[in-house]
Amino acid sequence: MTTEAADTAALLTQAREALERYLEVHVDDDGALTFSHAEVPCVIQATRLAEGLTVLSLTCVVGWDLEDDDGKLAAAAAERAGQGLFGTLGVVHTDRGVDMTLRYAFPAHGLGPVPLGTLLMLVVSTASQLRGDLLDLVPGEPDGDGQ
Repeated sequence: MTTEAADTAALLTQAREALERYLEVHVDDDGALTFSHAEVPCVIQATRLAEGLTVLSLTCVVGWDLEDDDGKLAAAAAERAGQGLFGTLGVVHTDRGVDMTLRYAFPAHGLGPVPLGTLLMLVVSTASQLRGDLLDLVPGEPDGDGQ
C-alpha cells in the first residue's frame, strides 16, 4: 500500500518527464508543474481519489480580464465548449472582465511517457488554439497582446 504523497509525486514526475520532451516545465514548492504554451499558462496537479486511483488535473488559463461588453466572447466560448474539446471550458465573469480556463482531469497511472505527453499536449494545444480564436473577438485585442 503506497501513500498518497508517493502516488501523487510519482505521477507528477511522470507528467514532468513526458512534458519536458516538448516544453520547459517548472516544479513549484508544492510539487505542482507549471509551464506555458503559446502564451497560455498551465498547471498540473495530482490527487489520489482512492487507493489505485490517482488523477492528473491540467488547468490552462486561456484568457483573463477580457472585455466582452457585447457578449460575443462568451457566446463563442459556449459554442466552442459544445464542439467536444479535450477538456472543459470555463468562463467566469468578474469585475475586470471575463476569465477563461480549459481544464482536463484523468487517471494517468500506467500511461507511458509518449502517450501521456501526447494526451497532455492535445489539451494544451487546444487551449492555445482557443486563445487565438477567442481573442480575435476581443475589442482592441485582435491578436491577444497583453492578455
